Amino acid sequence: MKLYVKNMVCDRCRWVVKTEIEKLGFNANVIDLGEVELEANIDAKQKNQIKIALENFGFELIDDKKSKIIEKIKTLIIDLVHQKNNELSTNLSEYLSNQLSQDYSSLSNLFSEVEDVTIEKYFISQKIEKVKELLVYDELTLSEIAFQLNYSSVAYLSNQFKKTTGFSPSHYKQLKDKKRKQIEDL
Repeated sequence: MKLYVKNMVCDRCRWVVKTEIEKLGFNANVIDLGEVELEANIDAKQKNQIKIALENFGFELIDDKKSKIIEKIKTLIIDLVHQKNNELSTNLSEYLSNQLSQDYSSLSNLFSEVEDVTIEKYFISQKIEKVKELLVYDELTLSEIAFQLNYSSVAYLSNQFKKTTGFSPSHYKQLKDKKRKQIEDL
């Protein structure tokens, strides 16, 4: 039996979901981002037990078809940006269409209707969050970050960053330094 889980976006999420399902005595064949395939079918009472256990960690079981598609789109984008370092060999619309075996325009319309934001804007917001994360780590130059996230240039990354956050990447790095205090200053 397959369950769809909202807000499951990383390996740590997989581990938490796996642990909680096993605590309840169920076995899972596959635990992937947003999906759990149980070894056996479960009844409504058992499904509710899983639902309650997962809600304690901010996860949600999804039942309707639209929500499943939306969550799958989000999961694919999050995985692409945060886990696969944005290794996109085609454009985003083609990637999503291929992964979900559906026409991109219908996916785009559904996503915009339900989420009140376009897929492209959602993708950009995920990329900007990844840029923020990498800026905070301070291990890569802006050029390296732009290359890693498949930006055509540093200027394009900087413009998109400023348009989204209101700050230039260098100003954002300065803000980070001002927000943090050294241990001896506490």
